[in-house]
Amino acid sequence: MIRPLNTVYTRLMTPTRYQLLQDLGLFWLRLTLGWLMLGHGMGKLAKYETLSSQFLDPFGIGPGASLLLAIFAEVVCSGLIMLGLATRFAALNWFITMCVAAFIAHAADPLNKKEPALLFLIPAVTLMATGAGRFSADRLLCKPATESIRQSEKE
Repeated sequence: MIRPLNTVYTRLMTPTRYQLLQDLGLFWLRLTLGWLMLGHGMGKLAKYETLSSQFLDPFGIGPGASLLLAIFAEVVCSGLIMLGLATRFAALNWFITMCVAAFIAHAADPLNKKEPALLFLIPAVTLMATGAGRFSADRLLCKPATESIRQSEKE
């Protein structure tokens, strides 16, 4: 029973289709999570005046500057991730921001308060490892470099 299913899967899932599905998955991940994170950042941006004096200051640079770093990660980096531009850099900023949120800002809180930060932290690690995929500005801008790397791997 398993052998015929394996044969069907092997015929349907060619390496080209497999790669296409991976790239579509990364594209979907970037768009949906970027959009969701952007909503968090826009909320902070709209309340900047109120939050800037009381925001957590984990690095000792002042609450206003800390809030600006969070807004940068949640607004600017979300836009970059949705475009697939400087994806690893943007995902690193997400990662740092979500680590601060989960392990410093919500350190004493129960898991359900940490969970949103942890759920954004996981894809940040994924995007740092994989990059943006084929359907991205990174790919368009870096295509010559990635092609030469692939050629050298084949040799």
